[in-house]
Amino acid sequence: MENLPSSKSVLNVEILQKRRSVQDKTSIIEEVKNVIKTMPMLRTESFLPKDKMKTHIAEHIIHVKICELDATSEIKHVETTSVEIEYYVYKLEECGPSIEELEESEEEIPAATHWMLPALEFEDLWENLVFDTPVKEHLLRFVKTSLLFSKKGLKSSIITWNKVVLLHGPPGTGKTSLCKALAQKLSIRLSKQYKYSQILEINSHSLFSKWFSESGKLVQKMFTRITELVEDPDALVILLIDEVESLTLARQSGGSNGDPSDAIRVVNAVLTQLDQIKKFPNVLILTTSNLSTSVDLAFVDRADIKQYIGPPSHAAIYQIYHSCIGELERTGIIMDKEKIFTLQELQVSNMIENDATKLSICLWKIAEMSQGFSGRALRKIPFLAQALFATSDQMSHEHFLVAMQKAVLKETQDRKALGK
Repeated sequence: MENLPSSKSVLNVEILQKRRSVQDKTSIIEEVKNVIKTMPMLRTESFLPKDKMKTHIAEHIIHVKICELDATSEIKHVETTSVEIEYYVYKLEECGPSIEELEESEEEIPAATHWMLPALEFEDLWENLVFDTPVKEHLLRFVKTSLLFSKKGLKSSIITWNKVVLLHGPPGTGKTSLCKALAQKLSIRLSKQYKYSQILEINSHSLFSKWFSESGKLVQKMFTRITELVEDPDALVILLIDEVESLTLARQSGGSNGDPSDAIRVVNAVLTQLDQIKKFPNVLILTTSNLSTSVDLAFVDRADIKQYIGPPSHAAIYQIYHSCIGELERTGIIMDKEKIFTLQELQVSNMIENDATKLSICLWKIAEMSQGFSGRALRKIPFLAQALFATSDQMSHEHFLVAMQKAVLKETQDRKALGK
């Protein structure tokens, strides 16, 4: 029987190089490899100490991150010799986004926002998104497989895939952020295949023309521009359509008396353009919807993955708050050296309250009070705590947790008042 390739798990290591550094990537990777060889164990989701590296190399690096192990989202300690390590060196684009405009009746319409990747704005976004299931890792594997099938030239008449992702669920659950974070991660992980990457976020509302029947033409113009970008085989092009129901409203609700409305023309134009652009191996379409039942079934059918993103659970809320407190510690707003456990550490303690776990148990209770909040609302709580209930610019963990509890209570009361 023919020998198969090694089945070792793959550990990903990302090396962020300083923007103005001219050090070649090969020497940077070699130095990081040499350091890792001296370490019998590695911890995923951690940073490699720069002081272990030679000074002339370390000064070119911002950080070295030990990332996930294959598609596993859990933090693990792994033996260095038991894994195959993939290294990625990248620099961040600092120029910010540009606006893609389309001309309509002598007016310039802002049709899309355009970022070159990896972008400074999206750095650490992937790591700070918390979900109850390994949705991030599954999406990463799905996209890499989609692009692999396209690159290898598999016949779509035999195996069907469209490179279209649909994330759906209530507002504020992180769908758009996840799309941007995924695009950022792909720009790093596929940098050996593509010289540069970019993401275009379509302004769906701008593509609806105030001139009747012009919207379909605007969609065609937008995709003509996208086609120009994807015709470069060295470019990875990611298209983000937020609130895709704006462009793909179910056609059965879009017209009356059998007369096609402008909305129906837009849907037809989008579906036609998607079918044409999927032939390019270097394009990916990421979409989100707050109203998935309103999306045209023909578009839903084209989506390879239809992933629901719901409100955070009790455990996910705890992890979100834990990351927020870590940032406050990093910047010196929380000053004392007391420790708040990670969720895994707290679970190992069986949630038993004692001197060591009391702060962590307090945060767990605050997370329980916060159930029902969106991810967007949760990340505002530390700000509200500091703005409304903090007694100084620098606080202890204990005092800040009291302020957070008050902020959650106020947010809950404010929501009830709005409901009335």
